[in-house]
Amino acid sequence: MRLILFSLSLLMMFSCKEIENSPSIVRDTVSTNSVEYAEGFSIHEADNFITLTVKNPWPGSNESFTYELKKKGLSEEEDQKTNRPWHDSGFHKVLKYPVESIVVTSTTHIPSLDMLGVTDKLIGFPNLDYISSKNARKLIAEGKIVELGQNESINTEVLIDLEPEIVVSFAVDGSNKTIDNIQKAGIPVIYNADWTEKHPLGKAEWIKFFGALFGKQKEADSIFKVIELEYFAAMELARKAKTKPTVLSGAMYKDVWYMPQGDSWAAQFIADANGEYLWKETEGTGSLSMSLESVLDKGKDADFWIGPGQFVTVAQFEEAHPVYTEFRALKNGNVYTFTANKGETGGVLYYELAPNRPDIVLKDIIKILHPELLPDHQLYFFTQVE
Repeated sequence: MRLILFSLSLLMMFSCKEIENSPSIVRDTVSTNSVEYAEGFSIHEADNFITLTVKNPWPGSNESFTYELKKKGLSEEEDQKTNRPWHDSGFHKVLKYPVESIVVTSTTHIPSLDMLGVTDKLIGFPNLDYISSKNARKLIAEGKIVELGQNESINTEVLIDLEPEIVVSFAVDGSNKTIDNIQKAGIPVIYNADWTEKHPLGKAEWIKFFGALFGKQKEADSIFKVIELEYFAAMELARKAKTKPTVLSGAMYKDVWYMPQGDSWAAQFIADANGEYLWKETEGTGSLSMSLESVLDKGKDADFWIGPGQFVTVAQFEEAHPVYTEFRALKNGNVYTFTANKGETGGVLYYELAPNRPDIVLKDIIKILHPELLPDHQLYFFTQVE
């Protein structure tokens, strides 16, 4: 809408001839940010160049990193083109696309590679056992994806020998010696902050980030559009529910009960599934730290308990603490976990794929809270605790 109003204003200010002679006006028509839900990045595109800006790469950061992606194989004339309104000398890196070899550092990056059909470009990953993707596991078995150690201490010698064109990393703060060492070795590192997004569709939209790196912007846009449509269709269906069940979440760890805050990703799913998360009024996107007494007082009679930490059986609850049996949701068999569904080497499927497929997560929760609305849907991420 802003672009339309801007264009109308310009039409009132200039004649047609003046528009033709004004390069600044022509440039503005090619600069549009295609990112709608994600707050952590933007993409501008024109000619043979893409500008990828990652904002707030870690919680509390005010920094942003801007990368100019140049299409490979440009002629000298094309390479010299500067008719890009965002072009300036402040870019952090100039990279070439499409990328032919990549290292990523989070399992949440893997599904985007799968969906774009470029998993074969992945040549290294820290802690391979966490990966559940069947495509990636096949390549691992063939020795085409190399183990790089632990995420916080990547084996930089192995990484340097691999010579990836790019490393996609994430950061919990601004100090990371591993990233510094990789960059000193001449390997470009760019940040991915998908995990900091608040809205479920914001996390999924990071497929466009990878689409830009691999020159598959149209494919990424199309895939995301399908996910978006499926998500809103499910949300609309949930609104037809005649009840709004109350929901409890989390579990105790060393006498502290951790559960999602009211502005979190998990709380948004429950709201969109037409459920009543009992701690929806709390502010923040991380985890609440609660006493057992306060959780019992408010959540004892909750209809459902979704995401109870690592518990996957009733016996585990009973063994951990007798107070768990006082919750009505456990008594009635209405506890659902996402930690039981694992890949062949033990990686939790939810942690890897759920950020990329919020539409499936939402359908699962609708199925749990309102089974009559999705009679044919089979739970994908969640299983009932028995």
